[in-house]
Amino acid sequence: MGVNVKLKILNIMNRLLAAIQFTTILPLGKSKIYDPKGMVAFFPVVGILLGTIVSIFDQLFLLIWPGQAAAVLDVVLLIILTGAFHIDGLGDAADGLLGHRSNEKTLSIMKDSRIGVMGLVAILIALAIKYCGIMCLDYQRSLLLILIPAYSRGSMLFGIKFLTYGRKSDGTGYDLFNDPLTLFDFSGLLIPIALSFFLGLQGLWLNTIFIGLTASILMYYKKRIGCVTGDMLGAMTEIIEAMLFLLIAI
Repeated sequence: MGVNVKLKILNIMNRLLAAIQFTTILPLGKSKIYDPKGMVAFFPVVGILLGTIVSIFDQLFLLIWPGQAAAVLDVVLLIILTGAFHIDGLGDAADGLLGHRSNEKTLSIMKDSRIGVMGLVAILIALAIKYCGIMCLDYQRSLLLILIPAYSRGSMLFGIKFLTYGRKSDGTGYDLFNDPLTLFDFSGLLIPIALSFFLGLQGLWLNTIFIGLTASILMYYKKRIGCVTGDMLGAMTEIIEAMLFLLIAI
């Protein structure tokens, strides 16, 4: 294997580790790797990894407890694996966006680490919807538990691509917007899209609602505040994940 090939593989692995370390608490890698531009393309791959872990534990849960308990434990496990990273963004975004406030006030509220009533309500609703959706999964349950976290994290790429960052010099997502995304950065989404073909018509429905939900949230962000922040990307991930679990169970 040539030196150039080894360097390319090492570069890919470092970018994947950067994405894992940025969005999860999984203890991979000896030190913190931070590569904002390189790790974006691997967000869907991180979703595949998280979904695979949840899917494995889900089968173990079902051996011990009924489906309702397994669904609750699946939701809890997702929160633990991500360190509530996206949940925190959902709470902050809900506090800021759900109200008739100026853009400046909205951004200020989202930056506040304290959670308000709207943030708490939004989190409870999202978790309840996610629980109901997972509980209703029957056909291809394990595969859907793998795919949906990948799709939800892939949605962040569209927010980064089509909206401008709302803060001037700081914030969790600031570095992700330094360079415009290319078509290659969306290549990670090809994995869940390809796997969705094993679902047949259900896979077509999954892709349809993913496109619809992503477009709807982006249009709302554009109309409401005209930009996006790291909290709003996290909220987008949680909302799409919850709604995909619910709507795929129809």
